[in-house]
Amino acid sequence: MTGPASLIALDALAERIPDGALLAVPKDESGVAMAASRALVRRAVKELHLLCVPTSGMQADMLIGAGCVGTVECGAVSLDEFGYAPCFRRAAETGAIRVLDSTCPAIYAALQASEKGQPFAPLRGVIGSDVQRHRADWKVIQNPMAEGEDPVLILPAIRPDIALFHAPLADVHGNVWVGNRRELVIMAHAAAATLATVEEIADINLAADERYAAGTISALYVDALAEAEGGARPLGLHGRYGRDDGALRAYAEAARSEDGFQSWLDRHVLSGREAA
Repeated sequence: MTGPASLIALDALAERIPDGALLAVPKDESGVAMAASRALVRRAVKELHLLCVPTSGMQADMLIGAGCVGTVECGAVSLDEFGYAPCFRRAAETGAIRVLDSTCPAIYAALQASEKGQPFAPLRGVIGSDVQRHRADWKVIQNPMAEGEDPVLILPAIRPDIALFHAPLADVHGNVWVGNRRELVIMAHAAAATLATVEEIADINLAADERYAAGTISALYVDALAEAEGGARPLGLHGRYGRDDGALRAYAEAARSEDGFQSWLDRHVLSGREAA
């Protein structure tokens, strides 16, 4: 990948996410590509398998309400102190989406297996739980390293088609600085392709700069970048801006009904006006 070829417009970046893609997105505080998500809604992407790493909030709820999602795999979808995620709840209760219930450790372990090129990952903590009972793709085996009985849960590796996130900084070489948000590194390593929106693109080499190198995802793992100032709003972005509680509260109130959500969507997304 070369630097100039990796920088594309926001809508062009959204075009790289096809219908039915297994799309990995991070939790709210890690750098959510909200501007790109609004672009996905405007182009009416369908049947996404949304993998929340390991949870999601407004991003998942908005995509579900807009009819973009067929499957949600997550530890949770919630608006936190602003209440439950209304569109997620309606869709789950009516069967409009398939919900693959998981746990935070399970999602991380399955992504790490893909990151390392392994077919599965072992895990212990959820054996015997209702979560495990409803996941036919999770298997309990005997620990082959133990002399006595020792059951171990194995999880199939998750290899997302695309990892999508927003970061504070990238460079002209295609490297992306994410700081200590290590789940973004795991996502980029595990996915077949990585798309990132960033606040700014600097004419430096992040990988060669001691101030940034440890928190930088190599351009080897980044397929395309789009510059999008304020691209996580109304959610926050570490080191740049905080979340807009007023906007989140207004969304939570509007999304409690289908009509309210559609009105919010028309005003803040479909009209082209960015919610901030």
